[in-house]
Amino acid sequence: MAKRYINIFAVVVAFIIASCYPITVKESKSPLKKVRYLWPEFKDDLDQDSLVLAAERSMTYFDRLGDENVFYFGPDIFSIEHIRKSHETFLRIIQKNPSNQSLNKELRKRFLLYKASGVSSDGKILFTGYYEPIFDGSTECNSVYKYPIYRRPDDLLNIELGLFRSKWAGQRLMGRINGKKVVPYYKRKDIAEGDAFKDKNLEIAWLKDPFDIAVLQTQGSGIIKLTNGEWLNVGYSASNGHAYKSIGRYMIEKGYIKREDLTLQTISSFLTDHPDKKRDILNHNPSYVFFEINDDGPVGSINVPLTAGRSLAVDSNLFPKGALVYIKCQRPVIGNDGNIKDWVQFSRFLFNQDTGGAIKGPGRADIFWGNGLDAEIVAGHLKHFGEMYFLVMKPDS
Repeated sequence: MAKRYINIFAVVVAFIIASCYPITVKESKSPLKKVRYLWPEFKDDLDQDSLVLAAERSMTYFDRLGDENVFYFGPDIFSIEHIRKSHETFLRIIQKNPSNQSLNKELRKRFLLYKASGVSSDGKILFTGYYEPIFDGSTECNSVYKYPIYRRPDDLLNIELGLFRSKWAGQRLMGRINGKKVVPYYKRKDIAEGDAFKDKNLEIAWLKDPFDIAVLQTQGSGIIKLTNGEWLNVGYSASNGHAYKSIGRYMIEKGYIKREDLTLQTISSFLTDHPDKKRDILNHNPSYVFFEINDDGPVGSINVPLTAGRSLAVDSNLFPKGALVYIKCQRPVIGNDGNIKDWVQFSRFLFNQDTGGAIKGPGRADIFWGNGLDAEIVAGHLKHFGEMYFLVMKPDS
C-alpha cells in the first residue's frame, strides 16, 4: 500500500470502526511489556521463503538509517547496529530449518520477548486486514471511466510543526497557501466534485465508480487493469491531511445497514441500489489520498515492498519500525465457492513495515494479505482479537 496513511479493517472496517476509524479503548501507558516466563510456543504457518524475503526487506530499511538511530522496545533502547545483528541472527536460525522444539529453544536462549499491552492492558490485539485491490481503468477519460485518481498536487504543503515548537516534534499538518495565509487543504468533496483540480493535469487514471476510488484510497495501493491490457501499479503518495471519517459507521447511524451486517459487499450493494445517497455517504469522509505510479507494487511506510502475509501495520509512534513480530490470531478457511467455511487459529512471524492513519494505540494491528480474491475475502472479514509479541536479540547474545 505504498506508504499507507489510511488503512482499514480491510476495506470493511475501514468503513466501519477499525483501521480507518479508531476504536476507543482504555490503553495502558507502556505499549510493550517484557515477557519473562510465560512465553508462547513459536509456530509458523507460512513458507520460509516469504519469511526470509520480509526479513531482508526490513534489513534494507535498516541499511538506510544512520548509526544515530535507536529503537524502543518498551523501556529498553537498542542501537541500529544491534537491530541489524538481531535480524541477521534470526535469519541464520530459521535458514537452518529447525524443528519447532529447536526453534523455540534457540529463540528463548538468544532473544528477548515483549508483549503488546493491547486493549485495556489485557494483551488482546484487534487484528484486521488490508489487501491490494484490482480495478478496471483507463488512462483516458470516457463515458465508462470518468472518475479520476490524482497524483500529489504541487500546492499541497507538509508542515512539520516540530520546526516551530519542540513540544510539537513529530506532528505535522497538511495545507495550502491562500493569499498570505496557510489554510487546510481541500476536502474530498472539493476535489471529487468541485473545481479544485480543474486543468491541473494531475490525473493518473480513471475508474468506473467513485466507490472504487474510496476503496483504493482506503487500502493505500492497488492495481489498475487498463483497457489496453497493461497493468498499472499505484500506491500512496500523500493525503490532504483531513481526519478519516468512517462511512460504514455513518451508514449504521443512518440506519442504512445494521452493524452486524456490515461488510464491503453490503456497502457496495447499498451504494449500487441507492445511487441518490452515494455522494452524501462518500463525502461524509473529508479525507482524500493522492497516488503515485509504483512499479514495485505496494510499499509500506518504511519504504520497502510489502510481503503478503508477512507485513504488519501498527502504530508507528508506539512500536519499533521494521521489527520482528510474532502473532497469534484466527484466519478464515475459504471454500472453492469463495465463501468462508470456518475460522481457525494460526500463528506466524511478521515484520512491522507499515502504519495507518487510523491504526492507533497498542491494541490495533493490520495484516497485509496481498492481492486476489482470497486476500480480499480475508481482509474484508478479519476482525478478531489475538496476541502480538516483538522479539529482539539479547544484548549479550
